[in-house]
Amino acid sequence: MGVLVAGCACETRPETPPVDPEVLAAEHGEWRASRRTSLASPNAGVISWDGLFELSDGANTFGSDPSLAIVLPEEDAPPLAGTLHLEGGAVRLVPEPESGLRLRDRESGAVGEPVTEPMPLPDDRSDGTIRLALGSLGMRVHAEPGTQRLWLRVWDTDAPRLEAFELPEYFPIRNEWRVTARFEPYPEPRTVSLADVRGGTLENTAPGDLVFRANGGEHRLMAFATASSRSYFISLWDSTAVTDTYQAGRYMRAPLPDDDGWTTIDFNRAYNAPCAFTPHSVCSLPPRENYLRFALTAGEKRP
Repeated sequence: MGVLVAGCACETRPETPPVDPEVLAAEHGEWRASRRTSLASPNAGVISWDGLFELSDGANTFGSDPSLAIVLPEEDAPPLAGTLHLEGGAVRLVPEPESGLRLRDRESGAVGEPVTEPMPLPDDRSDGTIRLALGSLGMRVHAEPGTQRLWLRVWDTDAPRLEAFELPEYFPIRNEWRVTARFEPYPEPRTVSLADVRGGTLENTAPGDLVFRANGGEHRLMAFATASSRSYFISLWDSTAVTDTYQAGRYMRAPLPDDDGWTTIDFNRAYNAPCAFTPHSVCSLPPRENYLRFALTAGEKRP
């Protein structure tokens, strides 16, 4: 067993038990199948995204008229479907008569009652998110943590690319890329501002680092989580981004630690951020602390 030094105290690192290669491959195959289903879901999966429009304070008109603030396909939208009024961080929808706007079920995507009266539109970070339907389009107000910006996210439930979508290639699945990591908490959780692909910043909460050994050395990754999180979110960059993987870096999830502070990072499940598949996204970029000093030949390659 390896020995790891943390501060002045020596800790015994538990071994990551290997998984039978056939079992590991089968579990990874299930994970990939679930990921493809999620990405290609017509009910707002990433591959269905058709537009992302930042809302300005005041009136934001939308429809197929090219002079409007938000222009939608004319096969789905009338010249003027309605107006989104943004005031004090809240959005209110005022539909036009005979707009064709209807409510869309959040879980199933089924189209429901027509929208004929003004109504509030809570964003998708709230419990009361409202989804709209207009022709084959779905719409909702999108928010990101730590920013005052709001967007109208639009997706196409009938997009032909949904059925044709296939996940990118992966590196070979290997037990060696399943590593034990020790969680080292900060004295207090840190609020970290991360640059995003739309020229702004997003804020994430980092309670500590995950410290692990790979490629003959010790490394650490800043882990993001809140008090209600069920896993750590990690964004990272390594030198394979120059050749094989997405240039802006990749994302990962890792289980919360056990009572002794240990968890397992499975780098085989490093995956592409939404911005690798669509321009209609607000992806945060990895912090400099999470630039790895070795080639991570594991996980999802670039599309």
